[in-house]
Amino acid sequence: MEKTEKTELWALEASELAELMASGEVSAAEAVEAHLERIATVNPRVNAVTRLLEDSARQAARETDRRRAAGERLGPLAGVPFTVKENIHVAGSATTHGVPYFRDRVAQADAPPVRRLRAAGAIPIGRTNMPDLAIAGVHTVSQLFGDTVNPWDPQRTPGGTSGGDAVAVATGMAALGLGNDSGGSVRNPATFNGVAGLKPSYGRFPADHRMNDQEPVLGHQLFPVDGPLARSVADLRAAYEVLAGTDPQDPRAVPAPLYGPRPDAPVRVGVVTDPGGRGDVHPDVRAAIEAAAAALEDAGHPVEEVEVPHLQDALDGYGALLRTEFTLAWPVLRRLLTDDSARHIELDTQRHPAVGLEEYIRQTGVRLGVQRAWARFFERCPLLLGPVSTQPAPAPVVPRTPEERDAMMTPMRLLTATTYVGVPAVAVPTGLAAGLPQGVQVVAGMYREDLCLDAAQRIEERLGVLAPLDPRPHRFDGAERVRG
Repeated sequence: MEKTEKTELWALEASELAELMASGEVSAAEAVEAHLERIATVNPRVNAVTRLLEDSARQAARETDRRRAAGERLGPLAGVPFTVKENIHVAGSATTHGVPYFRDRVAQADAPPVRRLRAAGAIPIGRTNMPDLAIAGVHTVSQLFGDTVNPWDPQRTPGGTSGGDAVAVATGMAALGLGNDSGGSVRNPATFNGVAGLKPSYGRFPADHRMNDQEPVLGHQLFPVDGPLARSVADLRAAYEVLAGTDPQDPRAVPAPLYGPRPDAPVRVGVVTDPGGRGDVHPDVRAAIEAAAAALEDAGHPVEEVEVPHLQDALDGYGALLRTEFTLAWPVLRRLLTDDSARHIELDTQRHPAVGLEEYIRQTGVRLGVQRAWARFFERCPLLLGPVSTQPAPAPVVPRTPEERDAMMTPMRLLTATTYVGVPAVAVPTGLAAGLPQGVQVVAGMYREDLCLDAAQRIEERLGVLAPLDPRPHRFDGAERVRG
């Protein structure tokens, strides 16, 4: 499958589109129309965009063009279309979480990241698919909108839970996507669709993850973070600079500098191919990590093999906190789900029951110890290079047995651990193997997204950009089409 030639506005990266907009070579109206046409052409084959924001996008484009004609200063992402996951508030649009219960819950105001992207001039163009309540496993399928299709191979999942945004960006329906990551939900679909994704540090980007105005409990405060998806690392960097900062809507957001102290020389990189030594690394994944490590070594980084500190403690702690919280809320949540979408959580709790109050409290202390160990690790190796998943994208199904669930989730253990610790990570493609995109993640210490982005940029410079692409032919069955 050949990569689409960059001859159309929809095929341009966000930074390229913004440059043309700033110079006056392209209007915002032209950019929005090009992407709306691309959605009309491609989305029936992949079902990533659930609802268009057509009228508001055109209005925002007209206002951008008016301001430019008047000589006003435009934001760094002026005229750049972006998509927004179905669980992030967009003013005037329902935040459905993929389920009928929230179908008519129209947001009165933008969530902080949407507001920040708009302030930078970017234009929301559509909402994107996700699993029900973002808890129904790795595959992106929802009650309201059906299955999203992997454009590289319909027999593979596009990943989740930000699968709609990853597919939209990969196929040129948007220049940027806004998703969230609570255990890999940006990085996993980014890799499975051949794009880049950023999971920021805890507190780096302000967010609002309330449902029905209910504040999230501890684990759901600590782990989910909103993050961008893009076709290039340069576009991730542009989004990062816009999204970071404090906001009164989210007291967790911290005023950490965007860029830390610049190292005198390329920093040491620790490479882990098989986190925890499970012996489940696919040869294509191993080759991707080796290629990325070689790219960093050629760029001057000292590279060495390492073990991930306190990996099992991180996995156990993540599960104990979230599993207990889900169990307490399950009587309410279960009523919103189908049997298929509930199965993911039910299989998990069958294998790993919720813990009692004493153990839950103990685990809050365990997390601090794990974070301390990771902080010491990053003093010696400021970067960690490893897999997003130790296996290629699986089939687009929801597991039906505990063994099937373990087989789907265990390969993504480094995603879980990094979420638990709260550190930043960038997923970046490394090329194709057997027709499927491969990728790695680069992880750094708290609030050193700049180190992740720099390293990912060096990998991309060596190994290239994969998207945009035209989806492989697929006969669409059962899933709903985009709605205006």
